[in-house]
Amino acid sequence: MIPGDENSQNDHAGVRFPPPLIYLLPLLAGLMFDSPWSAGRLAATGWMVAGAVLFLAGAALLLAGAPKHRRAGTSIEPWKPTTAIIDDGVYGYSRNPLYLAMALVYAGVAVAGGSIAALVLLIPALLVIRYYVIAREEAYLDARFGATYQAYKAKVRRWL
Repeated sequence: MIPGDENSQNDHAGVRFPPPLIYLLPLLAGLMFDSPWSAGRLAATGWMVAGAVLFLAGAALLLAGAPKHRRAGTSIEPWKPTTAIIDDGVYGYSRNPLYLAMALVYAGVAVAGGSIAALVLLIPALLVIRYYVIAREEAYLDARFGATYQAYKAKVRRWL
């Protein structure tokens, strides 16, 4: 964990819409459009097994990354101040492990639900996450932490 400048004028990344909803809304729309679930049926067994694997990978990543925010004393919500850069654990491999985790959970549910529409809608969801959420967070962290964040950014990839 790298401490931040507590007196910064920038108090948050400017993200006002909760990122989990950016994933949830298109997922639900896709599932309602073409999933057997919407008709009360199960998807094919292979789809459900593959979906479960993706879902569990995403859930494991969430469980590995989310508690680090509390331990570091910084907020997980992008509309609140960030007081520390977390650079260990899963954050040593991805600067955005929670967004990656949510994408894996989304993909897992879409695959388990046999929904091609939901999988297609994952693409615009990821674009919104990348260009609305992550871009704002990166600009904020760069302004708040300067060279410290730039060094972290240089050694750890955005997604994987």
